[in-house]
Amino acid sequence: MSTHYDHIAEQYKRAKLIPWRHHVEQYSLLKLLGGVEGKSVLDLACGEGHYTRMVKALGAARAAGVDISTKMIELAQNSERGNRLGVEYTVADARSIQFPDAFDVVLAAYLLNYARTPDELLAMCQGIARNLKPGGRFVTVNNNPLQRPENFLTTRKYGFVKSADEELRNGTALHYTIFLENETFQFDNYHLDIATHEWALREAGLDGIQWHSLELSPAEASGPNREYWDDFFADPSVILVECRKPPA
Repeated sequence: MSTHYDHIAEQYKRAKLIPWRHHVEQYSLLKLLGGVEGKSVLDLACGEGHYTRMVKALGAARAAGVDISTKMIELAQNSERGNRLGVEYTVADARSIQFPDAFDVVLAAYLLNYARTPDELLAMCQGIARNLKPGGRFVTVNNNPLQRPENFLTTRKYGFVKSADEELRNGTALHYTIFLENETFQFDNYHLDIATHEWALREAGLDGIQWHSLELSPAEASGPNREYWDDFFADPSVILVECRKPPA
């Protein structure tokens, strides 16, 4: 996995402030995650700790964040020093990390879409399963493999677009461009189809796989800007996935 994020970490942190990240992504992911009070939560591909801090503030007994980018973890640790919540952060590859004690929940905001091949995806899913307690739950927001390429540019008004240089097939690079107020930056994800995701999750020992559409926060859904979001939901660029590790 690339450490390109060492060079764009500050920009990626600012991108969390784009409205769709709050009104769609964050609202939907936390709704699916549900209550975490008293639970242990591992945030894989935690970046600068946005969701790691959030689950700790929501009452998680333990919150740990892992990211392969040293710079991302530096930003996360700086936030912890400024507001001590008791979150622990580790620079590591999600494919190989193993904690001494497993977690009740593994959370990931955009991890699986960095796998270039089915084998890389399987290694990620094995890392997830390895760090989950029996009966534990995995929840993620991920690139939507079902979005049609002809709709990739419809998200420009929300602050991002994606593109591909070839017809979508397993392993095709998806080029994301993020538009901030005075700058843009880019990174790549990779397309792997639904069947490959489900194969990798099951092969790693996870079951009960469910795919969920994102939702608009009630404040926006009932507000004057509701129609502004129609293009986003016509063919969403991201999707939610949940599954479980079977009880022992």
